[in-house]
Amino acid sequence: MNYRHIYHAGNFADVLKHAVLAETVRRLLEKPAPFFALDTHAGIGIYDLEDERAQKTAEAQAGILKLMAEAESLPEAFAPYLSALGKLSSRYPGSPRILRRLMRTEDRLALCELHPEDFGTLKTHFAQDRNTSVQQMDGWKGIAAFLPPKEKRGLMLIDPPFEQPGELDRMAQAAIAAHKRWPQGIQILWYPIKDMAAIWNFHETLAQSGIPGSILALNLMLHAPKDTAHLNGCGLVIINPPWQAEVAYAEILAACARLFADSDAPASRLSWISPAL
Repeated sequence: MNYRHIYHAGNFADVLKHAVLAETVRRLLEKPAPFFALDTHAGIGIYDLEDERAQKTAEAQAGILKLMAEAESLPEAFAPYLSALGKLSSRYPGSPRILRRLMRTEDRLALCELHPEDFGTLKTHFAQDRNTSVQQMDGWKGIAAFLPPKEKRGLMLIDPPFEQPGELDRMAQAAIAAHKRWPQGIQILWYPIKDMAAIWNFHETLAQSGIPGSILALNLMLHAPKDTAHLNGCGLVIINPPWQAEVAYAEILAACARLFADSDAPASRLSWISPAL
């Protein structure tokens, strides 16, 4: 449990992940029935970009702050994300806060965080929210604990720290198990891109899993993958994406590539692992 997201809050990966997350929530809000959301690795919920740890890496300057400088020229698909950010000051909302800001009072949110200090901070942030459950637990175990929810609709975000070897395979197996428990649920799986071979294997595991719904992948490449020991980009797999949401996701991916990628980076790509039904 050494990973602390404060060092990376608001970076390019957060922008892609949170913009896609916000657009997905917008789609869920189109129907009146309440829905459920689970964030398996929640962090602290909100991050001070003026904290010395965030300033040390300056990743937000090359991420969310760069995006906000061009906010007026962004495509419509960014509107839910920008709405959740509000008047961004130095406090950047993580996925729990973005979810709660967009969700309605009747929609339920469950948050898992194992790190003792981060759990305490997260619990404090949501102390007054009766429709948000905050649990100190391993997010992988939270999948079995919270799924299936009483609501038929909703989403799950899996965004582990990737501190341990084999986490891509663990995430694939967790997603397969979660789909069996909650086949209607949307899943958003985030992953770092270092070695592309590992990513293709991850995608192939999901493609061969027997999941009957559609599975979409978005890969954002920042650098040419010359050094597989370092972060060269990030990606998202979305299981059961909302109907025609790939159009909005493609707009988000293209804008992120334009803003964040090196000129010699491989093309960022949206592709179907399992075709849309």
